[in-house]
Amino acid sequence: MSEGKDKPDRSTRLAEDRTDWAEDRTILAVERTFAGWMRTAFGAIGIGLAFNALFGELDPPWLARAIATLFLLLGAGVALTAQHRARKSFEKLDCHAVDTVSAPNIRWIAWIVAIGSVLLVAGLWVLNDGRIGG
Repeated sequence: MSEGKDKPDRSTRLAEDRTDWAEDRTILAVERTFAGWMRTAFGAIGIGLAFNALFGELDPPWLARAIATLFLLLGAGVALTAQHRARKSFEKLDCHAVDTVSAPNIRWIAWIVAIGSVLLVAGLWVLNDGRIGG
C-alpha cells in the first residue's frame, strides 16, 4: 500500500522539479535576450559614430550629425527598452538553481549606455575640430 502512495508523491515532486528547471531556463533566456538587445544598442551607436566619421563633410554640414544623432538616440532607446522588458520578465519569475543578474545591475548597465550615447550626441553637436562651438 505504501508503494501506491509514494508514486504520486514522487511524480508530483519530479513534475515540480521540471517546472522549476523550466523557469530557470526562462530566466537564462531573458538574460540572453537582454544581452542581444544591448548588442543591438551598441551596433546602432557604432553606426551613428561611423556615419559621422565617414560622411562628416556632407553638404549641408549638419546632415551627417543629424543622421548620426538618430542612430545614437536609437541605441539609447533600445538599451532602455531592453532593461525595462527584462525587469518586467524577472518580476514574474523565481530562480531556483541558477545565479541570475539582479534587476538593479541591468538597470545600471542600460542607463550607463543610454547616458553615454546622449553624451556622444552632445559631443557631436558641441565639438567641432577639437574646439567648442562652430
